Amino acid sequence: MKSRAFNVSVPGAQGAGISADVARRLFRTMCEIRRFEEVASERYKLGELPGFIHLSLGQEACAAGACATLERGDYITSTHRGHGHCLAKGADPARMMAELFAKAQGYGKGRGGSMHIADVAAGVLGANGIVGQSMGLGIGAALSLQVQGRNNVVIAFFGEGASGAGIAHEAMNMAAIWKLPIIFFCEANAFAELSPFGTHVSVPDVAQRAAAYGFPGITVDGEDVFAVYATVRQAVERARRGGGPALVEAKTFRWHGHYEGDPQNYKSDADHAKAQTFDPISLARQQAADVPGLKAHELDDIESKARGRIDAAAAWAAGLQSPPASALTEDVYAEA
Repeated sequence: MKSRAFNVSVPGAQGAGISADVARRLFRTMCEIRRFEEVASERYKLGELPGFIHLSLGQEACAAGACATLERGDYITSTHRGHGHCLAKGADPARMMAELFAKAQGYGKGRGGSMHIADVAAGVLGANGIVGQSMGLGIGAALSLQVQGRNNVVIAFFGEGASGAGIAHEAMNMAAIWKLPIIFFCEANAFAELSPFGTHVSVPDVAQRAAAYGFPGITVDGEDVFAVYATVRQAVERARRGGGPALVEAKTFRWHGHYEGDPQNYKSDADHAKAQTFDPISLARQQAADVPGLKAHELDDIESKARGRIDAAAAWAAGLQSPPASALTEDVYAEA
């Protein structure tokens, strides 16, 4: 049984119906994500960021393309590799950096760190360190939207490593039964922690799993931000009309290891070389030539400003005072 797919054909940005304004937004978001992850890597290696961080370098097109289809009142649920998702949905990079630096001005007052960034006002229901839980949280949010009669949707991000978890199948089954307004977005980045895709996923494409639940599934090039945007836009529009859930699988590739400091001994020479070959931002630059009204020099300016915004956020966060030890006992109990 084959999974039903959307009717998506994306011969470059022009074929995807990308306007100059959308292209600028997509490119800006990708550049901000790239620089955020680069700075996080640099600062972590300097010993300035406590705890673990999991970066999404190479996956920028997924977060940027998917979240660009959403409105302010829509929600996302994220993963342990969630910086890009949060930025793309509108989280403040300065508060995110403060959280990574363990400063009180961070989203979780510096206590949650990289894997627990949330901004409900922006529709970010939280990054999540428990594999697959983004889908359970996502259907809860989608059910609340349905019960309230709101015309909003949820995107639940997860990796192929979570695709075999019980919560994934329960969530997809429940979403199908209740026709919830949710898009399950799988970032198939070739490795689940240290395990190659083929060693733990029984089918060549995670999107095939949608057929078992009776809703559309499609695999898209996760390096192509315009293809991601066009595909997810169809799924989002369908969900807003009451059409129910969909599964979008974006084939992508994470450049770094599972976590910063991961020696990546499980990767072959070809895998390491791939990180130097596939660059979604370079591809977006090439495709932008097809976008009417968008000039090449604009992209240089967009990238420069994006880098400046993230660098300023990091400098601000690094210069903050560390919270006092007494802050550890705050917010433990509710005040009477």
